Order: sequence, then structure tokens, then C-alpha cells
Amino acid sequence: MAQNSKPAAVSAPILGKPLKRTFFGRSVHEVAPELIGATLLFNGIGGLIVEVEAYHHTDPAAHSYRGPTPRNQVMFGPPGFAYVYRSYGIHWCVNFVCEQAGSASAVLIRALKPTHGIETMRRRRGLHDLRALCSGPGKLTEALGITQAHNGLPLDASPFALYARTSKAELAAGVRIGITKAIDLPWRYGLKGSKFLSKPFPSAA
Repeated sequence: MAQNSKPAAVSAPILGKPLKRTFFGRSVHEVAPELIGATLLFNGIGGLIVEVEAYHHTDPAAHSYRGPTPRNQVMFGPPGFAYVYRSYGIHWCVNFVCEQAGSASAVLIRALKPTHGIETMRRRRGLHDLRALCSGPGKLTEALGITQAHNGLPLDASPFALYARTSKAELAAGVRIGITKAIDLPWRYGLKGSKFLSKPFPSAA
């Protein structure tokens, strides 16, 4: 008689060294591609970062372009903090503030490959498809439970945890998505060939 057996558990990848706030105190264009392959956890739930977009204060598409407001104040503070805003009045989006205080530059986290707390993500998102859980900035915040309440929190302290990638990542780059200004800037970065992206990169990227 065949024995009953449970499906093998999905093993989470080995985590790299923790990323401290000092990691973000550099050019947003250095930080953004280096985040590809890093692990983002929020209350222990999350996965590998596979897609990001860089926003610089000189960039008309950046929230900080016209100066500080109550909404974007966190962007003008020191690096290594979360900037959370609501997009189109529907979805929360999480960004990592970069560069020195006053620069107001940040990296938008666009997609993750789920690795930790997958069943919790599925419950929150109301779907089972692993590829769809975190394949967009609003999807991943819903899956991880990130909201406006977490705006301004440090990225190197609970409930956030970030870990450096443990192997070299092959990158793709292209123009950013869903913006109407500075649409030609190739400041979107992703893990080449990943099935967890919010949108594929052009094959020539």
C-alpha cells in the first residue's frame, strides 16, 4: 500500500549579508541595479527583487521634482528609509530613499520572486499563481502587507529586512512603465529572463 506523503516544502534561498542604510547613501543609479537579486522581507514575508525603477530629483517623473510636500517629505530625508505612496488612489507602492539628505531620489520596487511566506501572500492576494503574486508594485505591497502606515520606516530594522544578493545577476534595462514624463530614460532594471517581472523587457534590451 502506498504511503501518504506531503508535497515537499519550497526551500527559501540562502540570504546574503544584511543591507544597512549606508548601502543607500549613493547615487540612485548605482543602488537600483545592485538591488536586483537582493532579498526584501517585510515581517518575514517577501522574496528576491527582480525589477526596480530609479527616480532622481532632476527627473520630471519623480515625485520630488517640484520640491517637498507632506506626501513626499520622506524622499528629502536621509537615505535608507521607505517612501510609501498610493498610486492612482488604489495601490500602495514602496520606494527606497537613496543619496544624501536633500537629494530626494529613490528606487521604486516593482516586482519580486516570492520566496518567504508564500501561503500568506496567496491569502492576501486571493490567488494561487506564484508568478502573479508580486509582479507589480501594487501587487507586492498587498502581498507583503505594506501600507502608508510604514512610510518613513528604516529599511534595516524590523519590520523591514534586506539582504544582498548571493550571486551575480544578469541584468536587463529599459524605459520605465506607466509614466508620462521622461519616458525615454532607461532607468528600469530587471533580472534578465525572469518570469516574475511586471512586464517583459524588449528582447534587444
